[in-house]
Amino acid sequence: MKTISLKPLIFEIPGFLTEEECRVVVQLAQLKGLMESQTTASPLEREESDQPLLSLSTEEVFSLLDLNQDGFIQKEEIVSHSRSQDGTWLNPEKLRQILTGLEANPAGQCMLTLEDFRQVYNLAQHPMQQPKRNLQRQFKQRSKHTWLYLGPGAHHVLHTLRNRVTSLTRLPPALVELSEPLQVIRFEQGDFSNAHHDSSLSHSEAACSHTRLAGNKSALSEVSCRYLTMLFYLSSVEEGGESTFPVADNRTYEEQASALVQDGVDLTDTQETCSRGNLRIKPTAGTALLWYNHLSDGRGWMGELDEYSLHGECPVRRGVKWVAHSWVNVDPDPQQQARYQRLVAQRHQAKSGMEEHYQPLSHSNLHQDL
Repeated sequence: MKTISLKPLIFEIPGFLTEEECRVVVQLAQLKGLMESQTTASPLEREESDQPLLSLSTEEVFSLLDLNQDGFIQKEEIVSHSRSQDGTWLNPEKLRQILTGLEANPAGQCMLTLEDFRQVYNLAQHPMQQPKRNLQRQFKQRSKHTWLYLGPGAHHVLHTLRNRVTSLTRLPPALVELSEPLQVIRFEQGDFSNAHHDSSLSHSEAACSHTRLAGNKSALSEVSCRYLTMLFYLSSVEEGGESTFPVADNRTYEEQASALVQDGVDLTDTQETCSRGNLRIKPTAGTALLWYNHLSDGRGWMGELDEYSLHGECPVRRGVKWVAHSWVNVDPDPQQQARYQRLVAQRHQAKSGMEEHYQPLSHSNLHQDL
């Protein structure tokens, strides 16, 4: 195992899988079947996006949000609107700004009148500063993928891989076992994945997808909370298909959108700028990469998103590329993570008496140096 980057912290582990294990994982994915991962806009979506936006007055926007038409906007109405992910004006960012204004109501009431809303609306329309970019919204890729679940009847190779991840990361087994299933991806000639972050910025209005069922409050949105990523190369590639980290170990990188544009070229666009990435790894069958998507909070738990973990997959020029992802999911709120693990433990106990299998984590058990 060798360290190939410090920002973000990335390790390369040659021979993590045997040739036979790579073959088994690929065949399991083929037997299950793969689905398209293409996320580029369709012609219809591009046509719709070219249409001029309807101009709405403040009163009309207020009426759209006021579901019960009582002349007030309550928090429940904002949360209800947030369940739609494709709104043009009423998108999660704008709704979050309105909710912030609602909670800051000087009258102490968690509701807004039309007059209150005018001030919030003006701020949302003309913010003092631009919000931090949302790379997930720009995320584009073309590939095929499937998910391999690791239940009691799963193939022994899948259980072996999970045990190796636990041993390598030295994390509590419960964290690894309760995380997402193994994702297997096939990149054919021309397939790629634009640069993105695997995890998300933490904010109070969002809930982690994996712990949301254990939550006791509504959230504006759900986000992926992935403490670390393990990438397994299941095949070598004749040409192209490198994994790229555009800003790895870049001492001059500023965490803003303008820093990702150099000489008018967007570094997140792997189809055009893959060769300009600071770090590129050529796929070699059996090799694994491990990187941390978050920093430590200084107290042993998951901290802020590491912006340097931005990464993508360069287009395959010749051959076929097979990879697999194993993510370890952690909620930035240790109490929420503990509630989730207790809930899972109760369900397992009801089914098979595994009461002691999923022990709650102490606050100092997560972030350990390799």
